[in-house]
Amino acid sequence: MIRFGFRLAFSGGREAITRLIVIALAVAVGAGLLLVTLAGVNAVNAQLTRYASLYPTQSTTDVAEPLLWSTREDFFDGRQITRVDVAATGPGSPTPVGIPTTPGPGQFYTSPAFAKVLAAAPPEQLGDRYPGKNLGAIGAEALPSPDSLLVIVGGVPDEVAELPQARRLATTGDEAPALPEAVVHLILGVIAAGLLFPVLIFIGTATRLGAARREQRFAALRMVGATPRQISVIAATEAAVAAVAGAALGLALFYAFRGQLASIPFTGMPFFPGDMFLRVPDILVVAIGVPAGAALAAWISLSRVRISPLGVTRRVTPGPPRAYRLIPLVLGVGVLTFAIGHRPETSGGQTAIFLPGILLIMAGLVLAGPWLTMAGARLMARRARHPATLIAARRLADNPKAGFRAISGIMLALFVTSVAVGVITTIVAQRGPAKLGTIDAATLSTALSEDAPSVPDSLLGELRAIPGVRTVTAIHANPVDGGEAGVIGCGDIPAVYGRCAAGADAAIVARNFIPWRESVSPTRVWPVAPLTRAEVARLPIASIVVGTDGSTAARERTRTVLAIAYPNFWVAANAPGELESTFTDQLRGWEQLANLIIIASLALAGCSLAVSVAGGLTERKRPFSLLRLSGAPVRLLRRVVALESVVPMLTIAVVAIGMGLLAAQLFLQAQMEYTLTPPGPLYYLIVVVGLAVCLGITASTLPLLERITGPETARSE
Repeated sequence: MIRFGFRLAFSGGREAITRLIVIALAVAVGAGLLLVTLAGVNAVNAQLTRYASLYPTQSTTDVAEPLLWSTREDFFDGRQITRVDVAATGPGSPTPVGIPTTPGPGQFYTSPAFAKVLAAAPPEQLGDRYPGKNLGAIGAEALPSPDSLLVIVGGVPDEVAELPQARRLATTGDEAPALPEAVVHLILGVIAAGLLFPVLIFIGTATRLGAARREQRFAALRMVGATPRQISVIAATEAAVAAVAGAALGLALFYAFRGQLASIPFTGMPFFPGDMFLRVPDILVVAIGVPAGAALAAWISLSRVRISPLGVTRRVTPGPPRAYRLIPLVLGVGVLTFAIGHRPETSGGQTAIFLPGILLIMAGLVLAGPWLTMAGARLMARRARHPATLIAARRLADNPKAGFRAISGIMLALFVTSVAVGVITTIVAQRGPAKLGTIDAATLSTALSEDAPSVPDSLLGELRAIPGVRTVTAIHANPVDGGEAGVIGCGDIPAVYGRCAAGADAAIVARNFIPWRESVSPTRVWPVAPLTRAEVARLPIASIVVGTDGSTAARERTRTVLAIAYPNFWVAANAPGELESTFTDQLRGWEQLANLIIIASLALAGCSLAVSVAGGLTERKRPFSLLRLSGAPVRLLRRVVALESVVPMLTIAVVAIGMGLLAAQLFLQAQMEYTLTPPGPLYYLIVVVGLAVCLGITASTLPLLERITGPETARSE
């Protein structure tokens, strides 16, 4: 039977060969995207792991000769620089990953991207912060991305041990991902599902091309004595032939374009080509799973033939889907609603309540899809004013499962990405940097790791001598509250940063003159400090604030002078929002990934619809031919086919986006007590343009309608 299946696949005439090629190409596209999805998950995980290795959390006291390690952030022209200070305590100290030896005092290694920035920038703006000898490039195994700005600086053990966040490491490079591994896998799995389901549905749709014609042929084989088992073997063989060829071609396409794919900043940072790797299970999923899935789809599509050789001719309208399909959807919303006010304290408990709720909604959307399609079709039928609308509505209402099948992937993709975009947009709005004015961007401040007794007049003079520097102010430590607030004499506050209350001698101010998530205001009145100006002057210095004209040269020269004067700074002198923007950029990288998934899933939905429409036209060419013979114009038939695609897609898109944003709101309210911030116009623009492109792809199949519905078709069948 297997050999007979091969013969049917290759010797069935031009129609069979064409169908085989089309299925193989469609499966190749789907398999290639499936491989990209799996490799992308591996790449993001590898990138996160390398990023986390730069910020070790473990510190040992049991090793005789540990490696001393301290990570801190620096900035140059709006870009973050990761600086790692290291010191070997003996010959047995481990060596940092990516470099041949641990640098000593006056030595450092740089990433290739940072070496280019260092060479291009004037020394007084950047290079003077890193005096000594550059020993060479840091290897890719230590860099999160080819664009990473990283410098590993050698130092004296006693000095490095006193730096902020200093660690004593017995080994290097084996840190867990930045997020807990289970959380990373959960995030990546949910995001990948947004693309994975459309890919699988696309492959399944492609393998069903010509299903009706194959049903008739296999029914004829049953009439001459073929058993159901033999029919199943023949059908599975025929489907697997095209799927195997498509999977092999998809694998070849992936490796051919892997380098170009790695350079795309899916998460805000490009990958190394080696990050886009496939594990053996990943390859087996495609090499075995895709042909097996194609064979299974063929087996399921022939259920009527296996029951009876006359089953193909006994087609009746299937029963309408019932409202009970909405139950999982309601249960999922109920679970997330219950989590508000009942959120478990542990991360495991939170996963146990949020994950089932999200999965229930996803399963509920798929289960409720045919019912929603039927409801939309019946509403369209009641409001129909034209024959095309009525015909399309009646067909969708009679068989909503078929109308929903080709676009079920887009429902899950839009739901998953809507949840991701809604959550990320809200977190960015709540925790990202405030919108800053030009005065804010022109302000730099450095928080000293230890309060200095005083600031040398020579340093203040050097800062004031920098072209573009307008104000230099020292803020003193607050003896009452040593947190983010400092104190300053009223006569020392530059006018641009506000003023004291009437009659006050000293004020309590933010350590950079800019309260959290606010902007500079010359009219701000600072709270009164219960100190005299003379008492404030005797307090240690907590921070130095420098106001500039906002130019890169002034800002970066100031940063360099402060970095040299205070090498043990907590963070480099930074403009407001720079530290917060690092966190925000990471979140926006995930948001960008979600937007890319929307685009890819909508394109796949368009391809699935195109294949489904083409297959449906081939299967219904006789009824359409009879309609044309009875006087129906081709434009009427085109409108029928278009409406059969548009109505389910728009109905499903609205429901999926609405449920995604609702799930995001419930999650945010339960987990963080945030109120959903609606996604920006870019998200809706992407969805609208994507749906338009999707329907445009489907419209490309409509010219086929006129060619296959001529009078000769009605006569020959």
